This record gives sequence, C-alpha cells and structure tokens, in this order.
Amino acid sequence: MSTMTLTAKRQATLPRELCDELGVHPGDRLDVERAVVGGQAVWILKPHRIDWSWIGSVQVGPDYSHDLDDIRASIGRAVAENRAGTEDRA
Repeated sequence: MSTMTLTAKRQATLPRELCDELGVHPGDRLDVERAVVGGQAVWILKPHRIDWSWIGSVQVGPDYSHDLDDIRASIGRAVAENRAGTEDRA
C-alpha cells in the first residue's frame, strides 16, 4: 500500500503506480466520486475524459439551414430526444 502526505495547501502527490494505472499525466484532471462500500466511505478516482463522440455529427448541406436560431432549435430537439431515450432505459 502506498502512502500520500497532504501539504498545508491540501495538495498530494499521487504514487507513480496509480498514475500509470489511471493513465494520467501532469496537468490531467481527475473526477473524484464518493461511494460507500461495506458501510465505509471510499473515494473513487477517475480520469476526466472529454466526450468527443459528437464530433463529426454535424450535418451540412443544401437541405440544412445555417441560421443560428435553426441550429439552436435542432440541438434542443436532439437533447430532448436523448433525455427521453435515457429516461426510457431507467
């Protein structure tokens, strides 16, 4: 088991093995999530990954309006459809 020391500024250095396992490097961000396991509070560290899956999904062409209001309305419809689909799976 590795030990970390907390500085006066509440900073800590993560062990190299942990960073290697998480695939994180200096300057990367980590998401920290609290969970309860066996009645004990634990903290889960996850690399903060930006969701780039939407890149390339923009449809352009003569049949699509380039008006900003139309674009915003289209995004709103897609978000609503996505939320409705997520609620159906819950």
